Amino acid sequence: MGILTEWITEWLKELLIEGIMGNLTGLFDTVNTRVGEIAVQVGTPPAAWNAGVFSLIRQISETVILPIAGLILTFVATYELIQMLIDRNNLHDIDTWIFFKWIFKTAAAILILSNTFNIVNAVFDVSQSVIARSSGIIQGSTNITPGMLDTLEATLETMGLGELLGLFMQSMLIGFTMTALNIIIFVLVYGRMLEIYMLTSLAPIPVATLSNREVGQMGQNYLKSLFAVGFQGLLILLCVGIYGVLVQGISTSGDPIGAIWGCVGYTVLLCFMLFKTGSISKSIFGAH
Repeated sequence: MGILTEWITEWLKELLIEGIMGNLTGLFDTVNTRVGEIAVQVGTPPAAWNAGVFSLIRQISETVILPIAGLILTFVATYELIQMLIDRNNLHDIDTWIFFKWIFKTAAAILILSNTFNIVNAVFDVSQSVIARSSGIIQGSTNITPGMLDTLEATLETMGLGELLGLFMQSMLIGFTMTALNIIIFVLVYGRMLEIYMLTSLAPIPVATLSNREVGQMGQNYLKSLFAVGFQGLLILLCVGIYGVLVQGISTSGDPIGAIWGCVGYTVLLCFMLFKTGSISKSIFGAH
């Protein structure tokens, strides 16, 4: 009877060990792959990220939004002229130079409005250049070391049935957590690019207000938002670099399951900081 009990116990232990290793083996692969792709994603210009979507956004902006921006520019230019005339002693003291000034400002505004897409692309070219240079400095693997699982398997062999059952439940929870974190990382990185496309599609409207001091705050804040979302990629890349250093510093000796939970904790921290990069970037550039 004792031999049968011992055989069943060993069989259950082997079953639980295989279950734990099956849950954890390859568990971090998807997250490692996603984290490794972050640098590539944030370093890709909007025009190259998805040429089809960018072409669609450009067509909408130039065929639908640009005519509306032209009407806004007409109103702004007329308001600017009236304001210039009233400021000179309520039409009693008029200098001819103010008309040349108005013509020059209006021509400059039309030129800027007609090249809105070039200006937007220039902003992102600057930010992508900075990100590309930074990616060469922020080196190091962000992958969770595979030796951790080898150490874990050796440790599991020395554990009892009850401990293995508890670790099996933990491994299932870790699997669920890492799947959720993988989805969060995907949403954050791709959501930033969609935000760039949304900003780009409506670019002519705020740009049309830049020529006027009073209503031009809309255009100034828009440009700040462009720089903020562009340089947000640098903050995302910096978070990935810090994450890689922290993960590689985890010790796997003594408590492998604790080390795995530590990796989960650092991945949660990575997701939290990725959420914060947008607000941090906007606060730096004064966008709201």
